[in-house]
This record gives sequence, C-alpha cells and structure tokens, in this order.
Amino acid sequence: MTVGTGKYTYEVIQGWGHLPKGWELGWIPAVAVDSQDRVYVFSRSDHPLVVFDRKGNFLTSWGEGILKDAHGIFIDSNDHVYCVDRNTHVVRKFTTGGQLLMTLGTEGHPGKDDEPFDRPTGVAVLPSGEIYVSDGYSNARVHKFSPTGKLLLSWGSPGDGPGQFNLPHSVWVDRRGRVLVADRENNRIQIFNSDGEFLEQWREFLRPDALFIDADDTVYVAELDQRVSILTLKGELLARWGGEKSSAPGQFLACPHGIWADSRGDLYVSEVQANDRIQKFVRRSS
Repeated sequence: MTVGTGKYTYEVIQGWGHLPKGWELGWIPAVAVDSQDRVYVFSRSDHPLVVFDRKGNFLTSWGEGILKDAHGIFIDSNDHVYCVDRNTHVVRKFTTGGQLLMTLGTEGHPGKDDEPFDRPTGVAVLPSGEIYVSDGYSNARVHKFSPTGKLLLSWGSPGDGPGQFNLPHSVWVDRRGRVLVADRENNRIQIFNSDGEFLEQWREFLRPDALFIDADDTVYVAELDQRVSILTLKGELLARWGGEKSSAPGQFLACPHGIWADSRGDLYVSEVQANDRIQKFVRRSS
C-alpha cells in the first residue's frame, strides 16, 4: 500500500512492532524516535513506555508505576525523554533507560488560575534546554520553562482569536525559534515568537493533534479526524492522506494522535480510540 505524493510517498509496513507474548498497548497517544532510531511508544497500558528498534523488534520497557496517563512525548538533542502525563498534571524528564531526572508540576494537583498544569498535552525542548508545554484540556495556555524547570512565562486564553486557544494539543519550536501550537478544536496551527507574540496561523486542518518538524524543516501533522498532512515551514501543503475512517493499510481506523520521523525519513503514526494502533510508513527513495 502506497500513500502520499511526490517526495513524500511512503510504503506501509503492515504489522510493525513485535511485543512480548501476552502484551497489549491499548491506546497509543504518542511516539518518538531517538538519535539511534530507537522508537519510543507511549501508551495507556500496563507497559506505558515500550522501546523498539526501527525494524519493530522489542528492546525494553519502562515507566511502570510512574507513568499513569500517557499523552505527549518529546526526545531532545541529548536523548532525554520527556513524557506528558495528562491526568496527573505533570511532565517528567527521563534518561533513555527510564531514570527520572526532573518533574514539572505537582502530581495529582491541577494548577489554579491558569497556572501549570491542568491536564497538559504536549512538550517541546530546545537545544538550549528551554521547555515549552501546551496546557490544553482544562487550561488554554502555553508555558515556557528554563532548563532547570523555572517558569519563565505563559500565554493564552480560551477563544478563537489570535493567541487564544480551544485545546492547545501539541507544541513544537522550529529552528528560527518560532513556537508552533496545534490549536485542535479551532482546526488550526498558530505560530508565535519565543515570547508568545502571535505571528501567523495556518488553517484547513481536521483537528490537529500532534506536530513534528524534521531536520529539513518539513512539518508533519497528525489530525484527529483520520488524516496526516505534510507541509513546508511556510505552511504550503506537500502531501496529505486519510480523512475517512478505514482499516486499510496506511489509512486510519481510529484517530491519529502521535507522529514522528526517524533519520531516514520513515514515519511513525500512532492512534487513540482503538487499541494497538501504530503504523510505520517507509519513505520511498527519490
């Protein structure tokens, strides 16, 4: 099965990801890839963080007992793994082996008066170590932290105007320092400078869930309503597929919720609202 167009054409690998006997992953809100092309699958299951090699062979798992409500994930330039635990109101930083290094927020205590966090959604980390968190389900905010976890600034309020949000669901920072936010229920991506000043917005999405930007400045968007879009940093559409529920390979039976590409340009898309849904898309050589 082939999907996409032009330079962004992919072959679907059916049945990618081989779990130990008896294991299930449940809903898979997020996926990420480290510098060695190991694939981290963050799920709502008894094994919240499962690591595979790029061929789908099981390597290890961790997070049992500490990660309780998987939502967003980010792996930084030093291969630190940041996990957004939505309903416990925290973001945790780990080594690739699962050693806890830092926690943002207070577990079990939602932030009051728009303070972090009240059911956060996504996280992005700069090479400098600054951290951005989208705080979306009960707040309508984006927060910026220092590398040591000090809150530097916050912005956003409920609504559909510039700088307002209706469920900010994912965040990413491009190489220019612009902050992209998936404003899901407003069907748009808003773009800000590093201090939260509104710059522009892109529309025509089907509830954008997750963002990923690769080393070539290509933007990948997982959309809740069964679609994936690929764009330039100017918002120009490069490829798109999906848009209707389908069990066909390469299409989406449930809801795309996580997206990431490895060093070869192969794409991983995870879904929620159905169990064990993750697909690998191998990019064709140009």
